Amino acid sequence: MEKQQSIYDLIGIGIGPFNLGLAALLEKTPELNAVFFEKKREFNWHEGMLLEGTTLQVPFFADLVSMADVTSPYSYLNYLQQHDRLYHFYFLEKFLIPRKEYNDYCRWTAHQLDSCRFGKAVEAVEYIGDQGEPFYQISVRDAQTQKIEVYYSRHVVMGIGSAPAVPSAFHPYMGESILHSADYLRNKENVLKKKSVTVVGSGQSAAEVFLDLLNEQEENGYQLNWYTRSKGFFPMEYSKLGLEYFTPDYLDFFYRLPQEKKDEILPKQDLLYKGISATTIAAIFDKMYEKSIGNAELSIELRAMTEVAAVTPAENGWSLKCRQWVEDSEFDVDTEAIVFGTGYKSTLPAFLETMEDHLVRDDLGRLAITKDYRVGTAISTPNHLFIQNGEMHTHGVGAPDLGLGAFRNSIIINQLAGKEVYPSEPKGAFQSFRVKKTVMAY
Repeated sequence: MEKQQSIYDLIGIGIGPFNLGLAALLEKTPELNAVFFEKKREFNWHEGMLLEGTTLQVPFFADLVSMADVTSPYSYLNYLQQHDRLYHFYFLEKFLIPRKEYNDYCRWTAHQLDSCRFGKAVEAVEYIGDQGEPFYQISVRDAQTQKIEVYYSRHVVMGIGSAPAVPSAFHPYMGESILHSADYLRNKENVLKKKSVTVVGSGQSAAEVFLDLLNEQEENGYQLNWYTRSKGFFPMEYSKLGLEYFTPDYLDFFYRLPQEKKDEILPKQDLLYKGISATTIAAIFDKMYEKSIGNAELSIELRAMTEVAAVTPAENGWSLKCRQWVEDSEFDVDTEAIVFGTGYKSTLPAFLETMEDHLVRDDLGRLAITKDYRVGTAISTPNHLFIQNGEMHTHGVGAPDLGLGAFRNSIIINQLAGKEVYPSEPKGAFQSFRVKKTVMAY
């Protein structure tokens, strides 16, 4: 077992956009010694969904750093300048950037940061509090040598993302013909060979997969179905006042609410982050209209309010048991391939099992998280365990939003540095979310 003896100020686990942004913003604080580990051998963000024509669902200002520091050399605009693409982007006249370019921008940033280490899988995190200065011990397996390396840090930040969410009934059958949208591009060639394909879900990923399959349908000639148990194929909320729910102002309002009120509100805010972009909906409708010219019969079926409840192997693929829950009627559908665009869910990583006795949870078993993104622990310690994008139940719909990533990282960095390195209370909304209580003088 190899040991790295120096104690870091911060070790980051996972290198997605949030921890990558943290690594970039930490360049302004050279007094803080940090290192970030990622089990993948290189940066790639949702590589299974880097489809032609897809864009981010947030403006380009929601890059890794700009909402905290527009002067950072790791901004998207500087990336464009360094790649001699500023005039191209200027004449593009779009606020939403191609997803492929965002991924390339993140890769460009990661290659410049010495603190980012790829091919390093964290296997255990342990708190050591009985050997003088307390610290976290992090065991890391190197992908090339397969050796375990041990590192030490005063603080840890988890930015491991979330796992694909698929109904449990389908877990035993997952593979090349039943898959999550996260694996779509890797399996697309095989899916296109099928005589029938069914997409399940009503969010942006499901819509993008359906549109891609719709564009490929004429050449490949399959039956194409799209089912969702949602009430309809509705657009994501993207009005200017609606977007103010992704500001530090709303985050502060939401965090102060009682947990029971938060749990009541969140399910009612689906369209703030789970809907489909109006552009994608329009492209799907326009394509179907074009295909139907001359009253041509479409090999397409769209059904909302429809739950895909079970699957059984069939002679030529799979038999789906479906239920239209408004009518309370059931029907069966045979299909050769199924793509789930059913989103993602937060999971507790295995490397935290060694910390289980120290973690504080709420009544539903969820991690207790402070306003400044520290995971609650049952031990009294100056050493913090931070979390990125695992706090929707405490902080609201902005947790997975790229536009709030730099703000969250500002809060974390200011705690580590013991001073305000980046603005921690930016004004973000015109509207007020709570009534300020005043003290009456008599």
